[in-house]
Amino acid sequence: MLILIAGPYRSGTNDDPRLMQENLRRLESVALPLFRLGHIPMIGEWVALPLLHLAGFQKPGDAAYEEILYPVAHRLLEKCDAVFRMEGTSKGADEDVRIARERGLKVYHRLEEVPEA
Repeated sequence: MLILIAGPYRSGTNDDPRLMQENLRRLESVALPLFRLGHIPMIGEWVALPLLHLAGFQKPGDAAYEEILYPVAHRLLEKCDAVFRMEGTSKGADEDVRIARERGLKVYHRLEEVPEA
């Protein structure tokens, strides 16, 4: 399965780039375990961040951020088979889960729930 990893990225950081990077590392911490289960892990920021820089991104919440960050995740969800929702408050991740459920995709919260491919 192609599994979107969803969880806090900007939430709780007060837009501190260092804290946002820590959140990204936290999201990435489940990528290898998902891969080892036979799946392809995906994180929206892996796609969005290079696009943001190309679009002239200056700070979280600016026009480029709004144009790209969440729409990337929504477009990825059109291709994904499931979502892995990590702990933590995140409106964006909650929206990813809502869209996934609307589309009938599986939503996992623990690695033990994800079947081997």
